[in-house]
Amino acid sequence: MEIRDLLTKTNKLPNVPEVVRQLIQQLNNPAADYGEIAEKVAQDQTLSLKILRLVNSAHFGLKRKVSSIDQAVVMLGMVRLKTMVIASGIAGSVKDVEGLDLKKFWGESFRVAALAKWCAEHDTDVDPDIAFTAGLIHNIGLLLLHLAQPEHALAIQSIINDRGCNRSEAEIEQLGFTSPEAGQALLDMWHFPAELGIAALQHKDPCSFDEPTALAAVLKLACVVNTAIRNEDDLETLQANFPADVATLAGVSADIVDALEEALSLESGLDGLID
Repeated sequence: MEIRDLLTKTNKLPNVPEVVRQLIQQLNNPAADYGEIAEKVAQDQTLSLKILRLVNSAHFGLKRKVSSIDQAVVMLGMVRLKTMVIASGIAGSVKDVEGLDLKKFWGESFRVAALAKWCAEHDTDVDPDIAFTAGLIHNIGLLLLHLAQPEHALAIQSIINDRGCNRSEAEIEQLGFTSPEAGQALLDMWHFPAELGIAALQHKDPCSFDEPTALAAVLKLACVVNTAIRNEDDLETLQANFPADVATLAGVSADIVDALEEALSLESGLDGLID
């Protein structure tokens, strides 16, 4: 099998709204007209209703009800709204996936996104908005695999369970490629910024690549913290397992290790976007 065999199944690919694609393509464009994009969000009823529902949730604790995207921009700012639009559009791109718990999948993706943004804010040269988006879509290849080849996805999980090997080894044996490679191919096909595809490709082990990126390293750090949260590790265990070489590659400040207690309690605030 080849990656293009997955990408040719267009009826099974995630359906990302065009306005979300535009937002992602313009993440690092200082001249982007976000006012025009906000107008397009307002015209997408499904997207805008989900965002307004989240904005009015207890998490944000606003003193008055927000009833329009324009009001949301005023109350939250375009940066936070942009984050919610991207998260909502990506998470709403598929409705049912065989062999994958979507609520858990997106919940973890949201948390990795929030953690990646948190890491990027610790004196790195990585843009926090780009780090957030990279975190959100870092595992898109796994989603693609379950959508396009659910039988192979289940077989891979069986190999992992039976032999105790890691996912990449099982995927190469079953497919001849890994889900991060498939994820990069999908993001490239969508014409997303190349740095997002590279980060998705490298995020599991950025230091093993000849030209690792700081964004991929930030993503790896976010995944390390997310794993600690999933395993209910304490702070000392996380600090002991925190990869110093990856932190150096990411360019994060040295005091991030002392701030990891904050990371362990970090919430994305986006779970309300999961249907």
